[in-house]
Amino acid sequence: MSGFVEKPEPVEVPGLVRLHTGKVRDLYQNEAGDLVMVASDRISAYDWVLPTEIPDKGRVLTQLSLWWFDQLADLVPNHVLSTTLPEGAPADWKGRTLVCKSLEMAPVECVARGYLTGSGLVEYEESRTVCGLALPPGLVNGSELPAAIFTPATKAAVGDHDENVSYEEVARLVGPETAAELRQTTLAVYSRALDVARERGLILADTKFEFGHDADGTLILADEVLTPDSSRYWPADTWEPGRAQPSFDKQFVRDWLTSEASGWDRHAEQPPPALPEEVVDRTRAKYIEAYERLTGVSWG
Repeated sequence: MSGFVEKPEPVEVPGLVRLHTGKVRDLYQNEAGDLVMVASDRISAYDWVLPTEIPDKGRVLTQLSLWWFDQLADLVPNHVLSTTLPEGAPADWKGRTLVCKSLEMAPVECVARGYLTGSGLVEYEESRTVCGLALPPGLVNGSELPAAIFTPATKAAVGDHDENVSYEEVARLVGPETAAELRQTTLAVYSRALDVARERGLILADTKFEFGHDADGTLILADEVLTPDSSRYWPADTWEPGRAQPSFDKQFVRDWLTSEASGWDRHAEQPPPALPEEVVDRTRAKYIEAYERLTGVSWG
């Protein structure tokens, strides 16, 4: 059992039709048929959307995505039409809302990995492969790969795991031409982002993108991009293969949930407890630090 500990009540706004409540984002459609995407302060871990929010998290994700969309504009177009708040929307939506193109979304998460960790490490230790791609022996947690790899995953519903799939499965789902386009674009964007992050003292270990096609068939980068929720950033000056690396994401949340202090058994069916204030504050600080280090702009 997993999902929302407390399902959020949807916000009703005149002129908007609510389409979906996700782990973090709420999706609406306006009268013109555009998507209105609102990033909440919700946080998820171990397939649960937790009952405690991280203040400003949704704004950080939105503003960092906008910054990255600008850095990538010459590589791939993105889905953002406007950052203007829809008429009648609550004031709290300011800074966390994007009006976006409505796209036909590819049914896969497009993951790029330049370093071995996470689910990729688990598969490698079992079979010396990641998503069916053979890797050389001798790699450990945190190792840099000989070259970045495209390791797609299926999109999961709230409360379920994304599951890694092979490139051949992607080609079966979307056709060989679209699969090749997704792989090429994913690796090109990752390569650019890797260089940008390195210039700022960060390692972009892996990341996931979502793409869709517009009415003209053009591939469009959508959703969030290169945020701490969709990407694994490590400080370059402390990188040391062979151990878990400190990261700019939910590390404090995961560590506390699996500690004795939480009293929670992630393998049982009970939902996780509320987060203590210290964990909330430290997690918020990590998201803001990632934003400031990448953009060079002070938060707030």
